[in-house]
Amino acid sequence: MSGESDQPQAGPSRAGLDPRRPEGYRAAVSEGVTGGAVAQGPRSWIQKVLQQIKGSPLQWVTPSEVVPVAVLAVQRYLLESEPRDTVRKPPLYCYDVTISDGVYREKCYLDPRLNFLVYKNILKVGIQMKIFRVSCLYNEKRLGQGILCMDHVLCGETLETISLETPFRNSAHQEIPERPLRGGKSHYLALWNNEDPYGDIWLTDKQPEEHNFNNTKIISLSHLEMTWNSRRKFPALLVRILHKSRLRYYGKPGKDTIEPYQIFLEVADRSGMVSVIMWNALCPQWYKSLQVGLVLLLQDYSVKKTYPLRMRPLPVDPQMKPISTMEVSLNLRDPPTNISIIPERQVKPEWRLPKFKHHFLTRSELDDMPEKEICDIVGILVFVGRVQRSKKKENSEDFWSHRWIHIADGTSEQLFVVNLFSTSQPEIFENICPMTYFMCTQLKVVRNDTQVPKVLYLTTTNESHVFITDRRSQLCANDIKVKNFIRWIKTKTDSGEKKTSVIGGYYPYPPVPKTFSKYRSSIKVGSLLTAISEVRKQVEDLQYREQKRIAIQGIITVIKYIPHSRATESASASETLRDGNRPSTSQTAERESQSQEIDGKQQENGSTSSRCSQTTYTSVSPTKKKRIVQGEYTKLIVLPQPETSAQTKGNKPDMPRVFQRSTHTSMHGKARKTISEMWESQLWREKKFDLVEHLHYSCVYPESIPRKFTSEHKDFLIQQYNSQPAKYIPPKERPPKLNDFKSARSLGHFEVTILGLNHERAIDVAFLPMYCPEDVRASQIDTLLTCMNYSCVYPQEESGTEMVPGPRAIAGDIIKAVTELDRMHVVCILDICNLGNNKAEVYLHKIYSPDKI
Repeated sequence: MSGESDQPQAGPSRAGLDPRRPEGYRAAVSEGVTGGAVAQGPRSWIQKVLQQIKGSPLQWVTPSEVVPVAVLAVQRYLLESEPRDTVRKPPLYCYDVTISDGVYREKCYLDPRLNFLVYKNILKVGIQMKIFRVSCLYNEKRLGQGILCMDHVLCGETLETISLETPFRNSAHQEIPERPLRGGKSHYLALWNNEDPYGDIWLTDKQPEEHNFNNTKIISLSHLEMTWNSRRKFPALLVRILHKSRLRYYGKPGKDTIEPYQIFLEVADRSGMVSVIMWNALCPQWYKSLQVGLVLLLQDYSVKKTYPLRMRPLPVDPQMKPISTMEVSLNLRDPPTNISIIPERQVKPEWRLPKFKHHFLTRSELDDMPEKEICDIVGILVFVGRVQRSKKKENSEDFWSHRWIHIADGTSEQLFVVNLFSTSQPEIFENICPMTYFMCTQLKVVRNDTQVPKVLYLTTTNESHVFITDRRSQLCANDIKVKNFIRWIKTKTDSGEKKTSVIGGYYPYPPVPKTFSKYRSSIKVGSLLTAISEVRKQVEDLQYREQKRIAIQGIITVIKYIPHSRATESASASETLRDGNRPSTSQTAERESQSQEIDGKQQENGSTSSRCSQTTYTSVSPTKKKRIVQGEYTKLIVLPQPETSAQTKGNKPDMPRVFQRSTHTSMHGKARKTISEMWESQLWREKKFDLVEHLHYSCVYPESIPRKFTSEHKDFLIQQYNSQPAKYIPPKERPPKLNDFKSARSLGHFEVTILGLNHERAIDVAFLPMYCPEDVRASQIDTLLTCMNYSCVYPQEESGTEMVPGPRAIAGDIIKAVTELDRMHVVCILDICNLGNNKAEVYLHKIYSPDKI
């Protein structure tokens, strides 16, 4: 590394530290924030900032020159309380951000007050960023060890490509395994959940080894159950793994456990099945190597009384005895457990170890399966939804990651619908795509036959595991149901399946009940209804890819149809506008002069804009201005909101005109076309100029549209609908744009304006009916017509010369149905989701008309 010898040289090297017992701040060691000469070669902005800090009497500096840096990594770990922390209620997690100035890389600590930039996926890998204030943190127990802390930043646009050839200025930052800058933890967590193993501490090199059993005493599980209370030392166990759980992370601030993980295994011998719990540092060593079906020899374990509240999976064989009075505990110490994987060729028949058995279920059999039945499935993926997140608890910082998928197995015209949660297999979960053979174990049936419409789908359990492959030969061909599936798939043509394969987009499932009273009894949240004045806060509080469902009351006053082609053009134009003018995360001095207050004027036809914007609202009274803060050391600024009025837009020829009721233009010709595209109520004309607040959430972003899957751009599509990665991955080639891919929806969408019951506030939302005449199976979600209990002009299979209704015909009927709700008080169910980078979905899922409330 050129110039490294000229860098500050203070503090001892970490080479002699115990990696399991890190001390204090780990980052800056031999190249810490202390003295040093200017390096030769290209001048590094990072070096210049370090020199400024060295010469400053304070612990922070405002860089004399601010230049853009590239973000290469955003990594999360558990925050531990330290003397420097001054936040009253510190967040549970903190973040290290790796930046590059083109000469050096540096790992910096993100001030917890800026964590919201990560929560919203504004600060992410691959972007350009400016840093306006930097402070230095020292570990007072170590000589010269300091790290850079970013206190004030401006997040910019995504860069086309970033070089990974730049070296780390501080060689300690490139040590393996990677360690967090602060605290005593030895590893990073996955960026968006705690279930996925992340980083290089997770080993995969445990291999089966033959064992000499001549001097090994084996005890059966049933004998151990009867005698464990009277034993101090236990003979070895020889068992087969029948179930393996996902990872459980139980870390909390103040706990001194370095790697607080748990794994639950269900193992069995000929006498019964028992739970085995693997703890802490053993988990990174063994989790990825332990697979269902392996035979283990366990020595130097401990035995404890069973924790009574844990739900255990059922034995694979009904004749097998479940042992529920004890559990086996494996730990790195007290005592240090000895684990061996026995190769299958050494397993003797006289041991009579149980065989692992699949319990495959076909789609034709699913309709008769009871609630909570456990099953395995195999099929081909035809739809893969985007990764979404949901909070584990209401006020928690912990999230589940999950996605909806559809699987066909050839036994029914219906598909398996699966809510697939992360199974601690990120290498699979993040690479699932259509046209792939899919197998999943230990799925649970979720059904509600009393609800209208009925609900029937599968969801993962704690012991579920996923297997995907492009080759039929890698499936479990010994099972008759798998053989039948392989026989069926051989009869299918690739072109036919590709035609109906879809990836990503907004997916409104499961459906809500037909009546509001049923909906009320089905939800578990404390507040049933949300006031329109509270919707903006609900949206702004969402974290990246978090999706929620809320209910509001109001009156539908405007509906406008946006055909698919026009919506695509509008979204593309608005993306360009936002990318060129967005001060999305600015609180910098250079942008303060550009901050704008929301215009107080309510413009005519403002509700009918099809322009996409970030969190957009308009107010005509003294309001609390929307503020986005990126550092507590600068002024709060107002987030500029694009105007959405007809005056700002002008009279564009591609925009539908506002429908005006007229006796001579309401039946034929062009007037009929206008009626089919928009309706505006008289009540709206009377009230729209007197609103206190008007929220604009009717934008449909490219990420919200499900796309026809193409294998040629498989990697790009997979990346678009996965979560944001923690580390930058250079693109192999110039990536296409999402709008270049064909939409799986041919109907377009609707913009709907809902006026509050007090006529003081209004909200614009989008409605996306799922309609695909090319594939009737894909048209599974109710249109607005069926939501309001009107007869549906839903596409049916063609018979003879019968024509399938076109998109505009269906759109016209939907708008006609809305006109019959004029001035009625309705309850609207909204799906809201944070797409990241200041983009939010607010989509209409269901309308409860008065007779259904």
